Amino acid sequence: MIAIAVLLCVVACLVAMVGMVWRQYQAGDVIDTSEPDRPVRFGHEMAWLAVRTADTAAVVKGLGLVGHHAANWQTGVAAIYDPHFSDHSIFVSPPVAGWTLVAGLSLPQPLGPGFVDKCSPLLRGLSEEFGEAQYFNSYPPLDYFAWAQAVDGCICRGLAIGDAGPLWNIGRLTRSEKALGLKLFELRGVDQRSGDAGGALLLAPTESQVVNLAARWSVNPLDLEARTDLPRATGIVGASPRQWRSEAVRKRAA
Repeated sequence: MIAIAVLLCVVACLVAMVGMVWRQYQAGDVIDTSEPDRPVRFGHEMAWLAVRTADTAAVVKGLGLVGHHAANWQTGVAAIYDPHFSDHSIFVSPPVAGWTLVAGLSLPQPLGPGFVDKCSPLLRGLSEEFGEAQYFNSYPPLDYFAWAQAVDGCICRGLAIGDAGPLWNIGRLTRSEKALGLKLFELRGVDQRSGDAGGALLLAPTESQVVNLAARWSVNPLDLEARTDLPRATGIVGASPRQWRSEAVRKRAA
């Protein structure tokens, strides 16, 4: 009788495990695998970096990812889009034509003067170590778009814009931006009164312009599946470090 009871318990556990896996599969949760596969596109409603290096492991070390492990394209991209994991998951891709892509919504992003700037130090550090690092963000539901280019530890160009206007603006418009129709106008007031400092107005960019700018600067992640020059490979997935979390600027006491 004891043996039968144990057997029934084991069977019940197995049925429960199978049911859990099936529910996860139906819910679209991530099924972790590191078997090399073909590239998977991303970029819609996503933030990513392009680092000029083929040394994926060195990029992971520079980022300080937590609990990282090997993962193929399918697993990595699923993790950064899955609602259960996207708030902390980061996928570091295999090399793509001399670049390593780092994708995830938890990447530090420019949020305006009310928040501590954690994007700039990350870009400067990566570009100082690898020569060049770029940042892109395209999130149409919030009308948020951003891009930046850092070389040898210096941010040459950086722009972030939300529904209320520019949040972050470093450097001048590049030729690549102008070629895509991106323009920044200076406002000086209707009457051109003396002392009117004016402001800046950017014609609202589109997701297409962001990814096309990425194509001009490095890699368009939406074109990855169409490329025939990229072999089956494995990247790395991990959790973003705590220091990346957004942090409001503390106001000094009067």
